[in-house]
Order: sequence, then structure tokens, then C-alpha cells
Amino acid sequence: QVQFLESGGGLVQAGGSLGLSCAASGITSSINAIGWYRQAPGKQRELVAVIGSGGTTNYADSVKGRFTISRNTAKNTDTVYLQMNSLKPEDTAVYYCHVNTRKWVAGEFREYDYWGQGTQVTVSS
Repeated sequence: QVQFLESGGGLVQAGGSLGLSCAASGITSSINAIGWYRQAPGKQRELVAVIGSGGTTNYADSVKGRFTISRNTAKNTDTVYLQMNSLKPEDTAVYYCHVNTRKWVAGEFREYDYWGQGTQVTVSS
């Protein structure tokens, strides 16, 4: 069973910084991607930043140059970090850790998505 331990959310003033971390354990298949999504009130969940299996990173245009994603892989646990600088009120949202995995099942590769419980980030103006 995949388990997530997220931490680091909170309240910060505009222009400030916050760091998020997410330790994912219990993953028994190959990880295609690990990263962060966010969902603001009344809006759809959107990609913030992701690291692919080859180490490539992808960021939402709205956070490029301000957020940095990184990953640490240890035995049985993958930890993904999100350093958020120059925060803006529009960054206010619940941030979710996400893992996409791939597994060979019944003669084919199947993908699975797992989500953390979310952590609140609030940026005041």
C-alpha cells in the first residue's frame, strides 16, 4: 500500500518562501513521474511541477523561475521537494503530492496514479 507523508504547508506573506516535502513509501512498481499538483477553491486541480523517470523536470508556466522541484530516492522511499520562492496570493491552494507508476500486469503495462492527502498553502497579500 502506497503511503504519503506530506509536510511544509502554511501561511506566508506575498514575496515569501515555503518548502514542501512528500515522502512516498510502499511503491512496488516503476515510477514514471513524481511531483506536485494544486487546487484552488473553485478551480480544477493543475500541475505545478513534476520530475520524470529520467530526471527531467516540467513546471507550470505560472511558477517557472520561482519554484524548484527536487527528488531523493532511498530504499523503499521516494521523497519529492518543492521549494517555493516569491510566492503570490494566486499560489494559494491545496498542494497534492502525486506519483504515477507503471507495472507489467497480465501481459501489458498499466499505469497507476496515487495522491497524497494535500497540504494547504496560503499566501496573504
